[in-house]
Amino acid sequence: MDQDVKISKKKPIYPISPALQKYLKSYQRDAKLPLKYSDLLGFDEAFPIMDKFGKDSLWESPLYPQSEIERIHNGLKVLYAKLKASGNLRIVEHKYIDKIEYCTFGNTHPFRIRIVNRLNDVYDYYYIKKADASRIFGLEMEEILSPNHVNYVVDGDTLVEEHIAGIPGDVFTKYQLFTPGYNPTRIAKEFVKFNERCLIMLLGDMRAYNFVVQITPDFDDIQFRIRAIDFDQEFYEGNIKIYQPQFFKENYPYVKMSMEKLTDKTVLQYQQEERSSIVHRVRSERHRIKDLRDVSRHEQLSTPENVAQLKEGMSVYFKDQKYLECNCMTDIIELNIKNMIRQINL
Repeated sequence: MDQDVKISKKKPIYPISPALQKYLKSYQRDAKLPLKYSDLLGFDEAFPIMDKFGKDSLWESPLYPQSEIERIHNGLKVLYAKLKASGNLRIVEHKYIDKIEYCTFGNTHPFRIRIVNRLNDVYDYYYIKKADASRIFGLEMEEILSPNHVNYVVDGDTLVEEHIAGIPGDVFTKYQLFTPGYNPTRIAKEFVKFNERCLIMLLGDMRAYNFVVQITPDFDDIQFRIRAIDFDQEFYEGNIKIYQPQFFKENYPYVKMSMEKLTDKTVLQYQQEERSSIVHRVRSERHRIKDLRDVSRHEQLSTPENVAQLKEGMSVYFKDQKYLECNCMTDIIELNIKNMIRQINL
């Protein structure tokens, strides 16, 4: 099995089209924000942030002119209220901005904001990023096709996202994957479902540091869920393996655990369970996914070469020549969903 799939070059950022903006407004994803992403770029200098092991975290702490700090902090609190409470400022009455951090790694160069309640020191994070149409389509597909809820708002070229809590997949691999008391079969089961979900919704580049593991104690065992946190590579790449987390070398410990703990029969069972769950969600959100399809069909979100390569790969993988008739990435996802519905109805 090839465990060394690589992405050859950086994906371009695609702008928000008027049609996508209209869709966002229809589903309450748009907002008028007091600060834009560009406002946060006005720092004089920045110094690197080290993690708890003394290594470069790839995040920096920007330093703003003293005259700008109050305006920026006030704006950031309003942004948080827009994200969390539709703009109700009462939720930020006792909160203050504790940290602003900037990441030069990745496509959208995010700012990470830490906001703290001064009454009890409870804190929360959220992110401000360059708005990228690919990422927004990825967030919407996650909302519709996955069991997870995502919270974000967009204003022009500015995207504000809620923090997705969990242990980064690479950190979980290194320090917790083999924790006594954790049922490895449950972790393997979740990885199989996550792998299947990514392929169906064409979410790429799910290397371990692009997803988190959420741990929930239950009355008789511990439950696990793997959640994507990076949606930049939504239906862009042409290589089908980019959409299968099992083929990234960073995920090999999860693959090895799955191979050791699951049989071919149980893998197929968990894949079918995930497909069935997706179909139920599609049926309940059929109007929303139709609206999203109608918008994305007219967007340039990949290259003709990538589309041609992927539909060929999908036709071979699923043994279905109908993939060769697809004209865009959206057509491929639609055919994935149609095939799942057909299988469940058999």
